[in-house]
Amino acid sequence: MALLEIKNMSAYYGVIQALNGMNVEVDKGEIVTLIGSNGAGKSTALKTISGLVKAKEGSILYNGKDITSMPAHDTTLLGIAHVPEGRRIFPRMTVKENLRIGAFSVKSQKLIEERMEKVFHYFPKLKERLDQRGGTMSGGEQQMLAIGRALMMDPALLMLDEPSMGLAPIIVEQIFEIIKELNNAGVTILLVEQNAFQALQIANRGYVLQTGQIILEGVGSDLIHDKQIHEAYLA
Repeated sequence: MALLEIKNMSAYYGVIQALNGMNVEVDKGEIVTLIGSNGAGKSTALKTISGLVKAKEGSILYNGKDITSMPAHDTTLLGIAHVPEGRRIFPRMTVKENLRIGAFSVKSQKLIEERMEKVFHYFPKLKERLDQRGGTMSGGEQQMLAIGRALMMDPALLMLDEPSMGLAPIIVEQIFEIIKELNNAGVTILLVEQNAFQALQIANRGYVLQTGQIILEGVGSDLIHDKQIHEAYLA
């Protein structure tokens, strides 16, 4: 059974249709990427899965449970963590305060500290900046903080929206290495990324979105060499 199964999902912003009959499966342990141009519906797909946007049609199953109408705070408790586009950290709060917000549902102080140490394993720089306000950090450090905050939920499914956006190439390489490391540690990843080459290099499978519809799907390494994909997104 797939960890995440999206069936014929459609979503709207007012009268404007953003997703049209979307079908996606993510198996446990996979990295699956959604690629497409700006406005294709990639971010809307993640928002609809997490409950920030309501699906008008279709269904979303997580571990076999129907979460189509579930609000975002409940999907989080099920183990779905969403790192939104633009990072969306709390800029006036310190690194430590941002991380603790990620563990909002955890009552055990010991468990919070254990999860924080786990975050520091992936992002040691955050440990050096615990008392620094998030808004004073570089873009790359803020992205690390946004992912770290999501990891404080101990997610089974981590959804990342444009993690490379606005970052220097060397930082992008670091972020993608950490994504692979997280996946190797057992975290299932659903990755939205405009940098199609980077995404397909690490993905088990990929889906191509165009104006809210899936137009192509396949193994990541196959899609890299697909002529249509190469001309549209990799040239």
